[in-house]
Amino acid sequence: MTESDDHRLAHDLAAATGAVLLEVRRRFITPNGSTDDRAAELQTAMKAAGDSEAHELIMRRLAAARPDDAILSEEGADDLARLGAARTWIVDPLDGTREFSEPPREDWAVHIALVIDGQPVAGAVSLPAIGVTFSTATPPVLGPASPDAPRVIVSRTRRPQAAVDLAAALDALYIEMGSAGAKAMAVIQGQADIYAHSGGQYEWDNCAPVAVARAAGLHCSRLDGSPLVYNNENPYLPDLLICRAEWAERSLAILNR
Repeated sequence: MTESDDHRLAHDLAAATGAVLLEVRRRFITPNGSTDDRAAELQTAMKAAGDSEAHELIMRRLAAARPDDAILSEEGADDLARLGAARTWIVDPLDGTREFSEPPREDWAVHIALVIDGQPVAGAVSLPAIGVTFSTATPPVLGPASPDAPRVIVSRTRRPQAAVDLAAALDALYIEMGSAGAKAMAVIQGQADIYAHSGGQYEWDNCAPVAVARAAGLHCSRLDGSPLVYNNENPYLPDLLICRAEWAERSLAILNR
């Protein structure tokens, strides 16, 4: 097994999981003319099927490909034996479950990352609805920066205080999107410049996005500028900053003034 094998495994597994999720989505698309109650039932069933089928595929394939590695999955029971493992995969089988259940929304993702000594060393984020997987196997090239005001990306239902503070101080524009993985990949693609989150995430929400963002040359840290460290006993990781390098110093100064 070589390092390149881990990068390729992360990429291929994220893509394969995305394909399974697209098939789940096709099975549960609400028929035309259905009642609101029936649509809600199908949406709930789609979420449950997506979470479980994606999780099962990832667990099965990692067990076959890397039987000695530990796994931390949002959808699985946490085995704290991972704390003594040399290698731990941190995965979110379906990031953005609500967006996934609302076809034709595209802002949902699959996260696969390998952590060694607290740092993500390989990772992939698949955006199945647009048929793209970003990964450390082939580090993505950054899209263009905004030629005018910076763009701060936020959830469509909530604007974290960190993002509000940055947008006000920088006279920035808001871009709204769902999944954490989709947000981070939007910065890579040049659709946004800054992704600042406060108010609660877990390691599986941002581990793979951080692996890919770092590979693309983006700044990644906690909001206070300290390093992001993974595979902790408590996987709660409530804040992060992912941004273009040219906005890092100023963003951190604003967030910590």
